[in-house]
Amino acid sequence: MERDHMAAGTYDSRSVTRVPHTAPRRTAWIPVAAQILIGSGAVGVIGLWWSDTTSVVGMEGWLTDGGRITGLLAGYACAVLLALMARIPVLDRSVGSDRLARWHAMGGRYTLSLALAHTLLIIWGYALTSHANVVDQTTTLVLHYPDLLKGTAGFLLLMGTALVSARAARRRLRYETWHYLHFATYVAVFLVFGHQLSNGADFVGNRSAQLAWYAMYLGVAALLVWFRFVVPLRRGLRHRLRVAEVRGESPGVVSVYVTGEHLDELGAESGQFFRWRFLTPGLWWAANPYSLSAPAHPRFLRITVKAVGAHSAALAGLTPGTRVWAEGPYGGFTAARRTTTKTLLLGGGVGITPLRALLETLPGDITLLYRARRPEDLALRGELDTIAAARGARILYSVDEPAAHHMPLTAAALLRYVPDLRERDVYLCGPPGMTDAARGALRDAGVPRHRIHHESFAF
Repeated sequence: MERDHMAAGTYDSRSVTRVPHTAPRRTAWIPVAAQILIGSGAVGVIGLWWSDTTSVVGMEGWLTDGGRITGLLAGYACAVLLALMARIPVLDRSVGSDRLARWHAMGGRYTLSLALAHTLLIIWGYALTSHANVVDQTTTLVLHYPDLLKGTAGFLLLMGTALVSARAARRRLRYETWHYLHFATYVAVFLVFGHQLSNGADFVGNRSAQLAWYAMYLGVAALLVWFRFVVPLRRGLRHRLRVAEVRGESPGVVSVYVTGEHLDELGAESGQFFRWRFLTPGLWWAANPYSLSAPAHPRFLRITVKAVGAHSAALAGLTPGTRVWAEGPYGGFTAARRTTTKTLLLGGGVGITPLRALLETLPGDITLLYRARRPEDLALRGELDTIAAARGARILYSVDEPAAHHMPLTAAALLRYVPDLRERDVYLCGPPGMTDAARGALRDAGVPRHRIHHESFAF
C-alpha cells in the first residue's frame, strides 16, 4: 500500500535534522587498495622462500619446501586475519563491517587449509628424509623441536575455533558465546608465533626476515590493543553513557534512549552502529551490535530493537540510569556510499532502524520502501511519515497481511513502483531471507551491483 504522507505520531527526535547538501565521498578505492596490499604481502612472503631456496631435490625436498611455503603463508594470513578484525576506522567505514567479516571468514578457511597442509607436508617430508614412519616423526617434531609443543597447541586451538565457526555449529550457539570462544584465536596465534621463528628455515639465521616478521605482528598487535581496547575504554570514561528512557514502538519493539557527555565528539553518522554493553545483571558481559535509529544528537543516542533473542528481549526491562558501555561508531552503511543524487531505501522489519536515520539525513531524491508482516509491525511509522512530509520524500508500505497491501519483491514490482530504479543507489537492510530476495530482484531489475549497499550483523 502506498501512503506518501500519513498522520504523524509523536516524533521522538524533537525536530527533523536539516539535510546537508554534500557531495558523495569517493571511497571505493580503499577496498581495492586493501586487497592489493594483502596480495602484495603474500607475494613478498613467497619471495622470502624463493630467496632462501637454491634448489629442490627429490620427493622429500618437494614435500618439505611445500611445507615451508604453506607455513609462511599461514603465518602471514594469521596476521592479516587479526588486522581485519581490529576495527580500524578507515577500513570499517569504507569497506563495511560485514564485508570485513566476510573477508575474515574466507581468509580463515584459507589459513586453516594452509596450516593443515603445512603440518602434513612437513611431517611427511621430514619422515622421508630421516627414513622414519610418520608417527615417530610426529613425536620427534612435537617433543624435541624448540617451541613446537606450543605450536601444536596453537594449531589445535585454531582448528577448534574453526569448528565453532562452522555454520552448523554457529546456529546452535548464542552470539555472545560464539564471540567469546573466538578470542581463542589470539591465544592460538601467540602460541604459534614462537614456533615460526624457532623452526622456520627462512628465519633461522636471517635477521632481516625475523625483524620484518616481528614488525608485522607487533604492528597488528598494536592496532588490536588500540582500537579494540584502549579507544573503547577511553571513550567509555569520557562519555559516561546512561539509559535515559525505554519507549515501546510496536509489538516486541522498543527504543532505548542513551544520554551522556560530549556525544558530538563521537562523530557518529546515520546508518552506523555501536556495540552496546548494558551494565546490569544478565547483560553486562555481552556487547551486541545495534544501529542508531535516529541521527546522533549532541544530547542523546537512540537504538530501536526487536525482541528476537534473550539479549534484545531484555532491553525492554532496562531502567533509567543504567550505565552503558558503547564501542563505535562502526560500519560503512552511510551517505559516503552514494554514487547518485537519487536513493531507494529498502527495509524489512526492524531493519528499518538505520534506514530511518538515513531517511532524515541523506540529501537528494529519497524513496523508502518498508516491508513488514502486519501494519502494526511497521515500527517508527509516525516518525517516517513526519520526516517524509518535512522533506518531500516518498514512502511505500508493504505488508504480508492483509494480502491486498502486499507488494511482491520482484524486479517487475520494483520497477512498477519505482520507475527510475536503475538511476538510484539502494540501501538495503532487513532479515537475511528478505535481503537475499531483494538483491536478486534488484539485479534482475538492472541495478548495478556497486549501487546496492547492504550491511548485515549476521555472525
